[in-house]
Amino acid sequence: MKIAIVARGAVTKAFGVIASASLLATLLWSSAASAQTTTPPGAEPPKAPISAQSLDAWRATMARTPKPQNGCYTAAYPSTEWKEVPCVVPRPRPFPPAVGQRPLTVGNNTDWTANSASGAITQAIGSFDSVTGVTSETDSAAGAANTFSLQLNTNRFTTSSCSSSGTCVGWQQFLFTTNGCTNAQGATVPCAFMQYWLIFYNQACPAGWNTVNPPAPPWPANTTNCWENGANGAVVPAQTIAGLSNMILTATAAANGSDTVTISVGNPPNAQGVPGPDNILNLAAGWQEAEFNIFGDCCNSQANLNNGATLVVRVQVNEGVKLAPTCVQTGFTGESNNLNLVGTPTIVPQTTLPAIVFTESNAPGGTPASCATSQGDTHLTTFAGTHYDFQAAGDFVLAESAPDFIVQNRQASGAPNWPNAAVNKAVATRMGKTVVAVCVAPTRLVIDGKLKTLADGQSVALPDGVTVSRSGTAFDVKRKNGDSVRAQVNHIAQPLNDWIDVSVGLGDMSLAPKVRGLLGNPNGDINEIATRTGTVLKEPVSFDDLYHRYGDSWRAPPDLLTLCNDPKVKAGNPAKPFYATDLNAKQRERAQAICKDAGVKNAALLEDCMLDVTVLGGAAAAKVFVQAPSPVAVVNAGVSDKR
Repeated sequence: MKIAIVARGAVTKAFGVIASASLLATLLWSSAASAQTTTPPGAEPPKAPISAQSLDAWRATMARTPKPQNGCYTAAYPSTEWKEVPCVVPRPRPFPPAVGQRPLTVGNNTDWTANSASGAITQAIGSFDSVTGVTSETDSAAGAANTFSLQLNTNRFTTSSCSSSGTCVGWQQFLFTTNGCTNAQGATVPCAFMQYWLIFYNQACPAGWNTVNPPAPPWPANTTNCWENGANGAVVPAQTIAGLSNMILTATAAANGSDTVTISVGNPPNAQGVPGPDNILNLAAGWQEAEFNIFGDCCNSQANLNNGATLVVRVQVNEGVKLAPTCVQTGFTGESNNLNLVGTPTIVPQTTLPAIVFTESNAPGGTPASCATSQGDTHLTTFAGTHYDFQAAGDFVLAESAPDFIVQNRQASGAPNWPNAAVNKAVATRMGKTVVAVCVAPTRLVIDGKLKTLADGQSVALPDGVTVSRSGTAFDVKRKNGDSVRAQVNHIAQPLNDWIDVSVGLGDMSLAPKVRGLLGNPNGDINEIATRTGTVLKEPVSFDDLYHRYGDSWRAPPDLLTLCNDPKVKAGNPAKPFYATDLNAKQRERAQAICKDAGVKNAALLEDCMLDVTVLGGAAAAKVFVQAPSPVAVVNAGVSDKR
């Protein structure tokens, strides 16, 4: 393992670096010269700014300088001599993997990751492009200010370290924590180190590893996870949340060489690191995704930033890797923060270091991240952002962008209690050569015609590059080009019982205007929808046109949905539009109070929320609307007063 540090930004004087010499050239970034100032009489003349050429030459020299043995080291520009410094011992605290229900805020499987579409990741760099409105932070468990971790987490991967366990997968974390290590005097100090996991080991852990037996549920019964820290930690100067914008975490993995975690802090930067062997998990062979963010300081805790905080996060990967676009939120650590993912991530295809850039915030007015969706009873949002209710029963084409990417859903009527409403009871997708279906009552996952059981947190990689994974009650299907489908199974003990919220993402969002189906807009026009034959319907759309000309045209033969092995739902259309005004006064008052208390503000989403809380029978139905994006356009079939 290695812990290395990346320096970035303006450099005007010497800075410390603790890192592996062989990696320094890739870990230190170009600098900008500082502005010249007039020298007061009698004052010492200012030093000349360090040129980018000088730093480049120094990096090249250090890359050729033999690295020392394992330990902790520092080097200060312009010296080319490595100097050993004392290491510290990581505290025996687990930073456990994500499990259970995904939260609405960042963490525990809700995050954006840099997902490789080609080749293995050997280096990832996490940083913050901007930090706005951040004045304080408190850890939820410790209750202490300026107590947090920065984590650069890998995906779960196959590793020979799992020994004879058939279910085990490896997972590796590169960590900075404000309370992570103990020094020789017994004091707790900030540090950077690595932590290793054998998830679903399910037998006695190897010698020297710690054992975690998580509760079942949400873990399967008799689950055993194993974890251990790297031997050394690198001391980092004490940090507060005020310095977040100048913190850069870097992780590297080298086959048959060293892994490295590096933390760079301050401006001018000060860098710390410690190297170590790669043979603990052999990460270099299986690293495909990288997650970076600020989280709680271990043990499933949450980093709570003040209201009004906004961060722009950047995750870069090594040269030569192409990042796949993504529309499915995922993540790997059990820790979290109190920010919401806002907008959609941007893939930056830089020549040297491609990156994913995204925003998270708890400031008012943001548009939470989303893809095209079919939610609740049943509210659709297209890829272009057009929002409309579609309460027909039967099997439909939600989205079709190519012969090898089709998504179908099955909607069941809410009759007899709610005959003019419908919910999703099944969703199926053809992705490449694979067909996957998620069905309810009972919940089932079917892959290519065969029932498949996945434990919470488990995934299966299929031969054609499709991956199917489970997180709590959510099932994700995605492939390397970024196409994705998420089926979130919901349960409330009411007449409609189980239903599925569906999210569909495109790997290439430039193809969105060409998507056909209920989630498409012809040519991306937010004021238009189109029938299967291409007939365009412009807003306002009549009730008859929406359900007969348009909806009936997108009825699908259940060729994908037959995987559920359920009787075909009786096809039908609602008798009339169904909105919150159709609820009685008591129902409206109760539902509105629940939705507003949950934080739903947009008028169209509030309408949807009120219906779902009433029809689906519980306050839990409001959660999906708290983080839903505000519609770009709203189609109200047969209603003259627009929402």
